[in-house]
Amino acid sequence: MKFMKLGSRVDTFYTTGDVKSVSTEVSTDIVIIVEETKFLLHKFPLLSKCLYLQRLCSESSVTLKASQELVIELDDFPYGIDVFEICAKFCYGIGITLSPLNIVSVRCAAEYLQMTEDVDKGNLISKLEAFLNACILRGWKDSLLTLQSTKLFPTWSEDLEITSRCIDAIATGVLSFPVKPNLSSYTYSKLGKDDMESNGVASQRNGGVVASQGWWAEDIAEFGIDLYWRMIVAIKSGGNVPANLVGKALQIYVSRWLPNISKEGIIKSEDDSESIREITVKYRFLLEAIVSLLPTEKGSVSCSFLLKLLKAGNILSTSISSKMELARRVGTQLEEAKVSDLFIPTLSADGTQYDVDIIITILEQFMVQGQSPPTSPPRAKAKLRRRSRSAENFNFEFLETRRSASASHSSKLRVAKLVDGYLQEIATDPNLPLLKVIALAESIPDFSRPEHDDLYRAIDTYLKSHRDLNKSERKQLCRILDCKKLSAETCMHASQNELLPLRMVVQLLFIEQARASMVGGTVTDLPNNIKVLLGTQEEDSLKPLPPIRNITIIKPTEEEWRSMSGPTSPSSKISTLRMKLTEDEDQMDDVVKNTNSKLKSFQSFRSIPARPKKMLSRLLSLNRIT
Repeated sequence: MKFMKLGSRVDTFYTTGDVKSVSTEVSTDIVIIVEETKFLLHKFPLLSKCLYLQRLCSESSVTLKASQELVIELDDFPYGIDVFEICAKFCYGIGITLSPLNIVSVRCAAEYLQMTEDVDKGNLISKLEAFLNACILRGWKDSLLTLQSTKLFPTWSEDLEITSRCIDAIATGVLSFPVKPNLSSYTYSKLGKDDMESNGVASQRNGGVVASQGWWAEDIAEFGIDLYWRMIVAIKSGGNVPANLVGKALQIYVSRWLPNISKEGIIKSEDDSESIREITVKYRFLLEAIVSLLPTEKGSVSCSFLLKLLKAGNILSTSISSKMELARRVGTQLEEAKVSDLFIPTLSADGTQYDVDIIITILEQFMVQGQSPPTSPPRAKAKLRRRSRSAENFNFEFLETRRSASASHSSKLRVAKLVDGYLQEIATDPNLPLLKVIALAESIPDFSRPEHDDLYRAIDTYLKSHRDLNKSERKQLCRILDCKKLSAETCMHASQNELLPLRMVVQLLFIEQARASMVGGTVTDLPNNIKVLLGTQEEDSLKPLPPIRNITIIKPTEEEWRSMSGPTSPSSKISTLRMKLTEDEDQMDDVVKNTNSKLKSFQSFRSIPARPKKMLSRLLSLNRIT
């Protein structure tokens, strides 16, 4: 910490109760009252340095009698008794000590008393400005301490540009050394930048030591959001600090100032004098300021951190623009998130536990980021020739595009697993509307779900928690499920699930029968309706399928499928089917009619006699002529 001493005379000020006076042979002739404390002083040393006191004395002497003592009350002097005493000692030439801890208050008091060069050469203001610019603003710790002291006098500090100069000095220090080798924030702030550079510690920055990132983040995190916002803006405008370091600094600041929001949405205050409303407004302003400071580069902050901000934004009821900005940022890197990160509480009146609408908005933003894979490049001709540089550049750009496209496809697969896991967790909410579940499930494209086991678990959980759904609503929910993408174990469980619609149970039984037939080697003897359910192409329906070896059906345990009941033998499946048939005979009649019509059409197609080859060739020739 830098110090400056002014004056050489011995301190002769002494205090008696509420009176401060100077021990001299000359009697005092002026009384100055500051905060009910009387200063018994002399006119000549004070008026020769302070223009403001000169004006007050000239105005008071008009009405003052010869026998009366001159008394001046400084009611609006906001800097305290000690600061006025420092200014008075400077006028007497008594030694004073200035440091980053008191320079702001003394500078503001000198401005108040108008201790300028017009009154006397080498006055207090000029000396303070020289010390501030030459020493304090050149040191990291001194600049931080001086900026902290400006909070006591914000208006005067802004008018005198002390705050702006300290912020510029701090930003310059960060931009000069955005990363430091082997220097932690604690060590760096305690010693000060100038001290460490003088000791040769900072000279290691050009070596091969791994740099410690964000050494400045914890130091500036001690400031309020108003000063912190200005410092980050100044640092970002310099363009020399990586975006990930700025993001790390914002994360440190949020953990320092926004830790008291609980998962239940209750805001706890350390200061009991503050009301909940005041705390909410303060935190809301802080959160919106942090959102405005987020770097635009993707990956500068983690997806988990963005979702925490979004969760706090929902609790604090921040602006719609801040929420949408966070949702857009989360959508660009949603594949990094975890299921627990998506539990964003809602304060809506519908009684739901989590905000599903914001998750759907995030998924929409995520899908906008994806791009379809590019087409393959043109094939090279058989003739060998040397490729030009433009062709090599094209191939390089093409490979990079394909690599980014494949990464986008893999991210969609991860997001699909994430959404299915999220659906399983929120499906137990009794107030969760059916339409939101369907919208959330359908927000993922079909190709992103190669298997539907997790989606089935979410549907099964929702049906168990919402047993009041009618048949139409259950059909609407199960319509998002593709039975052909279920594994053998899941299909076995679903075929015995009494909560599923009857048509889906029949379809699942057909699929199980088809899979059991495929294990034998071919499916040529399967009915046409089973081949349709399996998605078999019509032109390949009579071709034998290659044998499938080493296929074993693993029965699920009770812990894996708690909802499973009854034996798993074919007889139990038939009994379950019969029970469901008795519940809804009309639907079963439609299924049987459709199945019989498909079988009849298939048999009629098989009964067509084969045509001779000559007749077929003539028909083909006629078609070509026409």
